Amino acid sequence: MTGLQTWWAGFCADFYSSFIREDRYMLLLEGIGVTIKVSLLAILIGIVIGVVVALCNVSRFKPFKIIGGIYTDIIRGTPSVTQLMFIYFVIFASVHWEKWIIAAIAFGINSGAYVSEIIRAGILSVDHGQTEAGRSLGLNAYQTMSRIVIPQAVKNIFPALCNEFIVLIKETAIVGYVGLMDIQKAGDFIKSATYKPVMPLFGTAVIYYVLIKLLTLALRQVEKRLRRSDIR
Repeated sequence: MTGLQTWWAGFCADFYSSFIREDRYMLLLEGIGVTIKVSLLAILIGIVIGVVVALCNVSRFKPFKIIGGIYTDIIRGTPSVTQLMFIYFVIFASVHWEKWIIAAIAFGINSGAYVSEIIRAGILSVDHGQTEAGRSLGLNAYQTMSRIVIPQAVKNIFPALCNEFIVLIKETAIVGYVGLMDIQKAGDFIKSATYKPVMPLFGTAVIYYVLIKLLTLALRQVEKRLRRSDIR
């Protein structure tokens, strides 16, 4: 056998051992489902928290700004894995919820700090004259913010929010610390069972890449739709 044939035979054998034997591919399929569930719920929670904190940070009411600043500093200043373990093993230790929901809450709280800064920057990027125009038309502060400022800010911050979602998907690879079988944990399990690290690591990398690539393409289409109104 030539060197290429030997390599191919070894590749096929490793592939079969890692993914086909004992239906180990099912672990990866389960992991994909867990990763998607955690990421989707986390980004929704993160957006809600981010909007509230961003409004606190741009508020003229000083206590709100202090609360928003403290939250942002603490979350951005501590590792996400520490936050995940603290929320799971301390805050929700006596709550009998499903693990993936608690993990999603932890990642949502983490993401909220970064989303809040993205939203705050988007709000500040809207010309102040837009706010003055809204108030001159008789709109109150809430109506001006929700009907004039926020819609314009969304277009400016959408690419950054998409990037945060992509980063969040990759960050969920640490949910194995609380016993969840996500993509990375499934790869680690296969690696431990086969004593062959290359193929499981390669497989998990490919899965993450495909997921993120599909998400990127979908979000680009959404962004194009948002930008259509800018074309005159």
